[in-house]
Amino acid sequence: MDRQADMNAAPGKNPDAAVPAQPLSLRRWLHEPLVHFVMIGMALFAGYSVLNPKSETASDSNRIVVTPDDLVQISVAWLAKGRPPPTPEQMQNLIELKVREEVLFREAKALGLDKDDTIVKRRMAQKMEFLAEGAAVDNDPSTDTLRAWFTDNQQRFALLPRVSFRHLYFSSDRHGERTREAAAKALEKIADQSGEAKDVAALGDPFMYQDHYGDRSFDDIAKLFGLNFARVLVGTKPGSWQGPVESGYGWHLIFVDSSAPSRVPAFEEIESDIKAGWIADQRAQAKANAYETMRARYQVVLPEKLPN
Repeated sequence: MDRQADMNAAPGKNPDAAVPAQPLSLRRWLHEPLVHFVMIGMALFAGYSVLNPKSETASDSNRIVVTPDDLVQISVAWLAKGRPPPTPEQMQNLIELKVREEVLFREAKALGLDKDDTIVKRRMAQKMEFLAEGAAVDNDPSTDTLRAWFTDNQQRFALLPRVSFRHLYFSSDRHGERTREAAAKALEKIADQSGEAKDVAALGDPFMYQDHYGDRSFDDIAKLFGLNFARVLVGTKPGSWQGPVESGYGWHLIFVDSSAPSRVPAFEEIESDIKAGWIADQRAQAKANAYETMRARYQVVLPEKLPN
């Protein structure tokens, strides 16, 4: 009996001896700063999990959806270059190119590469302008509206003078400093002759382009011979040889066959152009108005001292 009592009293079997140790150890751990940190972290994690439950499917940020509209745009862009419809293999490659672009865009954005990038800012600013100018424009104005606008903007549609002329060319390379003098002497010989006289051409030098130009606009002439030549030409009366007139090539004698002065076409002649001009004006005004509205929401702070 005594031995049995001693065995029952062995260490680990006596509840009175084991119980006091556990509360002491627990209390010691509860005062450890590391335990406090872990418990706070677990609480935050649990709160985040409740407020942001994970979806069973992939996050939208990791999904790239190619829609039927995307396929149409891809096909239209392909056909716009004059190509035949894409084969299934080509279409698959085009889709992969679009996916590649989207992947690179998202990864770049995740790295913050779109921040403080001048090109990105400029592109987004352009998109805002497109939105602003397109949202407030009527693309189908009435005829009365266009007529009233045309009355106030007629000079924008004025047709420049047009001239049909022929010329004799005198090369500076051939005549040097006496080129103008050579042209003046030739004029004395042909002043009373017509522009189509056969012996006239022999007095000039070979010209790299044409000797006769029919129904050319002021701009066409200026591009070919220079602005000064064009101004003299449109002010020359038809029917006789005139000159000498200088161009970028040398000196010329000119014979104007016919000329049409600048004029403003009738409304009916250019109604489609008037409509395009009116829409362009409306877009510009809408863009300006939208910007002023947006600009008013910001305060611009400049450096106290601006660079010279």
